[in-house]
Amino acid sequence: MMKTRDSRMVKRGLWLAGLLALCASGSAFAQHKAIGFTKDMPFSDGYVSGNTLYVAGQQGPDEHGKVTGTDITLQTTNAIAAVEKVVKEAGFQMSDIVSVTVYVTDLNDVEAMNKVYIKLMPVPKPARATVQVAGLIGGAKIEVSAIAVKH
Repeated sequence: MMKTRDSRMVKRGLWLAGLLALCASGSAFAQHKAIGFTKDMPFSDGYVSGNTLYVAGQQGPDEHGKVTGTDITLQTTNAIAAVEKVVKEAGFQMSDIVSVTVYVTDLNDVEAMNKVYIKLMPVPKPARATVQVAGLIGGAKIEVSAIAVKH
């Protein structure tokens, strides 16, 4: 009887040690947190799940919430600044970005967009897809979404 009781205590101790190790590593319980969510919007600006941040498409409006001008250079600068704001608010860094999707309404703007993108995005550059779309909300010429992973 004593041997069975001791065996159960050892098993329970090992189980508890394993559970504590998982909790300490952070992999046992994933963090879930919405970034920039307000009840009047149908989405969040970003969403953290575990060590991954998903940044929704950002256009980079001005301080009044409007897309300013038709200049792709200014709109790209504002969109990347908006991505950076979400990244930092979530506790990540721009260097954590591993993937970016850029939506443009005119592929003729890609060269000018790339000049800004190269200056503002971290090195090494994240993987990227660039897609031409028929239109964007608010008359924007560009929208940028991203995925960041804490290493």
